[in-house]
Amino acid sequence: MSAKKLNILVYSGNGATIESVRHALYSLRRLLSPNYAVIPVTGDAIIKEPWTSSCAALVFPGGADLGYCRTLNGEGNRRIRQYVERGGIYIGLCAGGYYGSARCEFEVGDRLMEVVGNRELALFPGTCRGCAYTGFKYHSEEGARAIPLKVNKETLNADQVQEQFRCYYNGGGVYVDADKYRDQGVEVLAEYAVPTEVDGGVSNAAIVYCKVGEGAALLTGPHPEFAAVNLDKKADGPQFSRVVDDLTVDDRHRMEFLKACLTKLGLVVNQDENPVPSLSRLHLSSLQPSDVSTLLESLKDVVFVKDGEEYIKGDNDTFRLEKPSKWLTSRLDEAKNVPTDGGFVNSDRILDYRDIVKRIVAHEEGYPDAKETADFNHHAFYSNLKHYQSNISIPGNFGRHILYGEVVTSTSTMLEKNPQLLQRLPTGFTATATVQIAGRGRGSNVWLSPAGSLMFSTCIRHPAEAATRAPVVFVQYLISLAILEGIKSYDMGYSSLPIRLKWPNDIYAEDPRKPGQQAYVKIAGILVNSTYFGNEFLLVVGVGLNAINAAPTTSLNQLLPSHLQPFTLEKLLARILTRFEEYYQRFLDNGFSGYFEDMYYRHWLHNDQIVTLEAEGGVRARIKGITKDYGLLKAEELGWEDRPTGKMWELQSDSNSFDFLKGLIKRKI
Repeated sequence: MSAKKLNILVYSGNGATIESVRHALYSLRRLLSPNYAVIPVTGDAIIKEPWTSSCAALVFPGGADLGYCRTLNGEGNRRIRQYVERGGIYIGLCAGGYYGSARCEFEVGDRLMEVVGNRELALFPGTCRGCAYTGFKYHSEEGARAIPLKVNKETLNADQVQEQFRCYYNGGGVYVDADKYRDQGVEVLAEYAVPTEVDGGVSNAAIVYCKVGEGAALLTGPHPEFAAVNLDKKADGPQFSRVVDDLTVDDRHRMEFLKACLTKLGLVVNQDENPVPSLSRLHLSSLQPSDVSTLLESLKDVVFVKDGEEYIKGDNDTFRLEKPSKWLTSRLDEAKNVPTDGGFVNSDRILDYRDIVKRIVAHEEGYPDAKETADFNHHAFYSNLKHYQSNISIPGNFGRHILYGEVVTSTSTMLEKNPQLLQRLPTGFTATATVQIAGRGRGSNVWLSPAGSLMFSTCIRHPAEAATRAPVVFVQYLISLAILEGIKSYDMGYSSLPIRLKWPNDIYAEDPRKPGQQAYVKIAGILVNSTYFGNEFLLVVGVGLNAINAAPTTSLNQLLPSHLQPFTLEKLLARILTRFEEYYQRFLDNGFSGYFEDMYYRHWLHNDQIVTLEAEGGVRARIKGITKDYGLLKAEELGWEDRPTGKMWELQSDSNSFDFLKGLIKRKI
């Protein structure tokens, strides 16, 4: 079995500057989405979590490489070097380039700024020496330049790239005598076109490609990921304004060069840049449209009026109601510093989405028109919801209220990060979207969220008095069963689709590209967040399911035989929500044992699977099931010739990561 590597991890821990991280995320997302998820990663995660199996590239941005050393020297660097040698990709930008070299020499002779020493990664076998040009100051643009780079088109193999262009520079180094390491797999991709102010050897290499084992590294002195549009022309005086103007002129050439570099590394690059989309309007609707007014009435304690407009004030987000509600009496402005977007935002630059007012259209007299929500037909959704509800005995709460947006930050974040709003929402309230720009997963993971994925988050108010017979931890198992059974009961003929469960709650499918090979690919991820408030647990159950999308990985429609109709998002969401409500009601009454246990084991991938417990010294164990009290994974220790030793292990899903494809369980600390 093999897993497709979909994560581009950008280091955001000790040593990295916020601005450098944001620039890296911005440019890489534009060029690599939706084929990859470009996300931040901490040093702790690099040291302790099993990131290597899903990582397409590890990126170290600008900052100060001593911070990287303090965090990652030893085990962290051992894992990074091993990852690259085994076929991984390392991208070091400015400070990340110093860090990826065998030796760093920075501002030698400057008593306050000098940093000199060997580095453990040694992806470039020589020295990175800087600053290539004088004037650098930490956290300042005073020494920044639009430095000309001369491209080596032969090594880059990219005819469309300009032979020379200007690139943002601020403190980077030169890769000394890089040409001398050609027999060790080093290629110079670009040189400084202006003589450097430190000795860089013959070539004055600014950007190098290094073959390392089965993998590769791209190390830069300048910043090809910095877009002029994201630079403040007013920073540090009039000289920097001219720098930004020069960079703006050459920005297209910079992007073509960066595309060529990423392509050389083997990454799948969008030849047409993929701008991060603007947030869209949110549409609030109900199965019975008049219930929208009732729902808004329940939110009146978090609603205020400013300049004649109504706002819902959350802890993380502010929402503006586009149509004044009939039930609201005039109230004084209760917030003095309400952010405003002034209309749709320009997404062609780095944005902090918390500062943007999200707009909600409350549909109190009917469903949203199909022209308003072209990618989600509310009439079809509610029609299917009624149909599925009519066949089972449930209250009909799940999906009764829908908040839909074509483009949102994250359906889970909108609910979970706004607890004042969440506390007032009914069980079954569901937020869904066509595109998420910040989808979330367990641990350091995210869920890729291109159009065609089914993405939704559902609220549950779980009574504290029910927690003994129906522990909250089992809700993740319920939703995984609801997804799987919802797919199989979508309509006649769908029950035989080859989908299974991976502990604790991932949905896997047989890879249609490898028939008969028992190869599986992940098609759905689940994230359940819980907070305790007022004698109840407030749950946000988030789901990302590859349904009808063509990229970046296998989707449900690719599993269908030719005689079955493709899935639609509206019908599939209605089916999953009704299954989820049916299971949740039964769970409240009877807990997880018996009925749900049998169903879970019927569908999971792990019956008697033999695994290695990495945190326990490589002990081998056979998976035996999950515990009935807290849903822990039960594993029977094996000894000589895989005979049981009599010892049982119980493993938490939040403390351990199950690399199913390698039969490896790792402890998260």
